[in-house]
Amino acid sequence: QLVESGGGVVQAGGSLRLSCAASGRTFSNHAVGWVRQNPGKERELVAAISWSGVNTYYAESVKGRFTISRDNAKNTVYLDMNSLKPEGPAVYYCAARRVFTDVVVRNDYDSWGQGTQVTVSS
Repeated sequence: QLVESGGGVVQAGGSLRLSCAASGRTFSNHAVGWVRQNPGKERELVAAISWSGVNTYYAESVKGRFTISRDNAKNTVYLDMNSLKPEGPAVYYCAARRVFTDVVVRNDYDSWGQGTQVTVSS
């Protein structure tokens, strides 16, 4: 089970840290992504990380502002979001897929969290 936290309402230019905690399983052999969905839009992968944390991916729209990281000892993946732009309410989902090599996964996730809502006011 994946549980996201850290969402909320923040002003444009502000920061938030989202967390994704895995319970009942080890997270260390899973690649993880953060997927965003704004009202009326398709889900968008904003960041992804390999199981070791060495390899990452960022959507162009968030490069330089968002940082994905993980602490496998705590079974937790983080998304640090800085210089936030007006949006929302958007729902940020954590998603994971079991992997056997240290790669980034950008789709076909097999586990999803319930999401955490983020609103960035102008």
